[in-house]
Amino acid sequence: MARKVLTLAEVRDSALRNVSFEAIAAGKTVAEGGEVVSVLVGEGVGSLAQELIAYGADRVVTIEHTNLKAYTSDGYSQALMAVIDSENPEGIIFGHTALGKDLSPKLASKLNSGLISDATEVEEVGGNLVFTRPIYSGKAFEKKIVTDGVIFATVRPNNIASLDKDESRTGDVSSLDVDVKDLRTIIKEVVRKATEGVDLSEAKVVVAGGRGVKSEEGFEPLKELADVLGAAVGASRGACDADYCDYSLQIGQTGKVVTPDLYIACGISGAIQHLAGMSNSKVIVAINKDPEANIFKVADYGIVGDLFEVVPMLTAEFKKLLVTN
Repeated sequence: MARKVLTLAEVRDSALRNVSFEAIAAGKTVAEGGEVVSVLVGEGVGSLAQELIAYGADRVVTIEHTNLKAYTSDGYSQALMAVIDSENPEGIIFGHTALGKDLSPKLASKLNSGLISDATEVEEVGGNLVFTRPIYSGKAFEKKIVTDGVIFATVRPNNIASLDKDESRTGDVSSLDVDVKDLRTIIKEVVRKATEGVDLSEAKVVVAGGRGVKSEEGFEPLKELADVLGAAVGASRGACDADYCDYSLQIGQTGKVVTPDLYIACGISGAIQHLAGMSNSKVIVAINKDPEANIFKVADYGIVGDLFEVVPMLTAEFKKLLVTN
């Protein structure tokens, strides 16, 4: 069944987030040969439309307004409802991000539809659309079949591979005028805490530290390894609670959920709350002095040893490999 599917593009610091392209890939599966229309919302974002087409969107609809410069639930709801009324889609795909998690249930409720959240896979099986999502803090997965109604879903970043970028692809770009008003929240200024290196939520490689780093200075070897690998630095809640690092680096049930290609856990015991935020990483390497540490139960590779000895050795070896290649 061919469907028209909308996907919401997300912009940060004047650039499209990777989850925008992953949503398009998921949208292609949901569309089953139908049209995928990417929606670009903000102020001064029209120049990004062609990149969405290069990653697979058939069309792009832009909505620009000064009240959409920063995200608000009211503003984006008005913008998306205008597109929904205009396009009458059979499916709408969001990233499972702070924005997507806030906006998608509100819109689904307006359309009296259900919502499949945090999907890690979308596939067509026997004529049915099947969404896979983690449950019980990632210990199990459930499959949901959609049979009718408008399909609302959020997709977990770094799980559904984006399509190959093709600069030669062409598609229509149109704008939709929406009078965004009556906002209950007015954003005057957005000030983000300065962060070093790669964005944790979209990183392909993550080097994370736990209480085993022992101090703020203990994160320095991890940062050096991350620099060599082009990785993001993360942390367990224990490390954040101990004031070794900022809570913006926290990974886990009450922090960020990450699914990188490679996750290197340094001095992390493996509490269930932390595993909920990283256990779906493609490859997990654990470094811990305690051979009975719970983290080894989910690790693909384990190194029993002092992280302050092991991590510098890894950094040196990776440097050699990079020079050789």
